[in-house]
Amino acid sequence: MSTDTTASVSTHILDTSVGRPAEGVAISLTARSGRDAEWVALGGSATDADGRCKDLPALPEGTTHVRLDFEVEAYFSTNQQSDKKQAEAQQDAPRVRDSGASDVFFPEVAITFAVTPGEHYHVPLLLNPFGYSVYRGS
Repeated sequence: MSTDTTASVSTHILDTSVGRPAEGVAISLTARSGRDAEWVALGGSATDADGRCKDLPALPEGTTHVRLDFEVEAYFSTNQQSDKKQAEAQQDAPRVRDSGASDVFFPEVAITFAVTPGEHYHVPLLLNPFGYSVYRGS
């Protein structure tokens, strides 16, 4: 959690192509203290069955910028066949039904944002193989 001198970060991912949480997506967290400072890797985690990543490392004091790197290509490769079967049953997800096995336009998603000490930043990622949306949640 955040303190008066640090910020904190959480995230979750919804796979909008099938309307469910994205489980097993690897996420790495890096931070820097100042616009011109070097990025420092703090660690990472993976999303759980609810698409949430509850154990990201704490941000060090003085952090001004954070980057979340989502490794989404492996997620889509792993889930392609089950998604295709579900889409055929629903017939409302042509992206899955009509795509080849390796159709992922964005294999990685990197989100960089500024932080202020004492604030919590929840960063949801709405994801599909051909696009994504991200916002500051609550």
